[in-house]
Amino acid sequence: MTARPDVWKVASAADAARARAAVARVAADAGAAAPERARFLTSLSARLRRCLAGGGEWELLLHAGRAAGDGARLDVWLRPVGRAACGPVPDEEPDLTCRLPRRSAPDEPHGPPPAGGPPPAGPSSDEDLLAEALLRADEDTADVLRLLDEQEELVRLHREELEQTNQGVVALHSDLATAALTHRDLLDAERNARAEAERARRLLAFLGDASAAITASLSHRDILNRLRELLVPEYAEHLEIWLFGEESQEEGTRGVPDRTEAAVVAARTGRPQHAAPFPGELPGVDDLRASRLSPERPVLAIPLLARGLVGVLTLTSPGPRFDGDTSVMLVELARRVGIALDNARRYEQSRDTAETLQRAQLTELPSQDGLLLSARYLPATRGLNIGGDWYDAFIQPDGSLLAVIGDVTGHGLHAAVVMGQLRTALRAYAVENESPAAILTRLHGMLRHLQPELYATAMIARFRPGEPEVVWASAGHLPAVVRGPDGTVRILDDKPGVMLGIPLPYVYADHRAELPVGSSLALYTDGLVERRAQGIDPGIARLGDMLGALTTPEIEQDLEAVADGLLKPLLHTSERDDDVCLLLCHLLTTGRSPRVVPRPGRRKGPHPPAQRLPRDGIHAGECRGERL
Repeated sequence: MTARPDVWKVASAADAARARAAVARVAADAGAAAPERARFLTSLSARLRRCLAGGGEWELLLHAGRAAGDGARLDVWLRPVGRAACGPVPDEEPDLTCRLPRRSAPDEPHGPPPAGGPPPAGPSSDEDLLAEALLRADEDTADVLRLLDEQEELVRLHREELEQTNQGVVALHSDLATAALTHRDLLDAERNARAEAERARRLLAFLGDASAAITASLSHRDILNRLRELLVPEYAEHLEIWLFGEESQEEGTRGVPDRTEAAVVAARTGRPQHAAPFPGELPGVDDLRASRLSPERPVLAIPLLARGLVGVLTLTSPGPRFDGDTSVMLVELARRVGIALDNARRYEQSRDTAETLQRAQLTELPSQDGLLLSARYLPATRGLNIGGDWYDAFIQPDGSLLAVIGDVTGHGLHAAVVMGQLRTALRAYAVENESPAAILTRLHGMLRHLQPELYATAMIARFRPGEPEVVWASAGHLPAVVRGPDGTVRILDDKPGVMLGIPLPYVYADHRAELPVGSSLALYTDGLVERRAQGIDPGIARLGDMLGALTTPEIEQDLEAVADGLLKPLLHTSERDDDVCLLLCHLLTTGRSPRVVPRPGRRKGPHPPAQRLPRDGIHAGECRGERL
């Protein structure tokens, strides 16, 4: 059976107040929470005011019951009188609902009052009821205000926490932004450092390659040309090299060229100079005003230093200014160029001196009836170019002719001087009509005494007029090659003596070989036949084959052409590590030497300039004063 609801008639404001007070008392007794109760009663008052404003008589129905989930609640209906009878209205939703606290057991004492029973006990008059309702309303208001204060305090605490959180978030964002900027700066710094390191690596690599290319040559012209190829146009738009004591001009100009002020100051002070409309601030470089010869582009003048001041290298910038790191590299490169030029100059001076000395000692071949002579001498193209190779031919007092060829170990001035001493001593000993073996024996003793650390090879061949033989002796020299009148070739391979200067006494022996008229004898040094990859024997065999391929008329017609014809195929490359000497002796079939008609461009002597093979490199005087 469903409990009947409590009913109050509402026709005036007083009725509405009494009904509200009764509902408030029921809700309070039922244990409704103050906020829920205040919210419920406020809504009820608003409903009652609307009902009174609409006029007529109304009924307020209050029902206490259970909600789903065993929760208690108070339901209120407001209906015009006559529409609803006193009793449950299960089919209609309540106008207002106040939820009550959930109880752990249904028999707890604070549950809702039984529906349909008498009104709860309380004040007996309306005034008391209203007063109690007013007091309860104040208590509810106090509870709500207290709860509001608690909520405000919570809100304040949450606001402070939120502000602190916001400040932390702002600080975190600021830290993150600072960290991002720092990270970006670090990345930029790392990128710049990597770029600088790569640039420095490229400059160092260029400096190493350029130094190797420059120091590989001992020719002024090669050094200057290579320097121009290396620096223009990447590091300089234009360059000029001023070598002290030499003319430095552009090709096709005459007179002394204009020098920039920077070059003159660099030559005077020995310090690099920078000339531009603005300060260069280059490391170790002094600044000057802009150059009149290059007003728009900066000029860098660097002294070329070696054992002294060699010259000045002047560079015109390829861009608006010179870079600091690049200028440091250019200064260091200029220092190495100065050393290379100084070494080239000293080398050329030593080479010219040694070559002049050696050529001055090469004899002019004599003339003898029944005998043709032709000689060639070619210096080495690598190293100092001057060695100890020599040849000689002269007539003894008894009318015989001595043909000599020799080779002193080593290269340079010392070897050339020793070669001169041996040549002079050999001629002196030959005056006494000594045999080839006796001359070599005396030379051996002299070299042991004067130059104990130098050795030499030599071979002497003696020709007597009218005798069809040759007497020869060898001191460790390569065997002579003989071509017979019929073109047969043989090698004079009798056991030779030891090298001259070996630290032990030795007596050389003479050897005899048949040499009928129409025969040829070839004396030579190892530079003609020796090749590193093949040795000496194949070269001697090639020389013999070439001699055997010649005819006697061909030889007697032009022995000079024969000498050239032998050199060209044997020296198929212009690069030679050793000197080359060749002395050809031919016994004429006619008995008298033909008259030699000089060719155009040929001078009297053993090796006319037109017949000498070209040597790589040029004389120092041809490249000094180069202006690039």
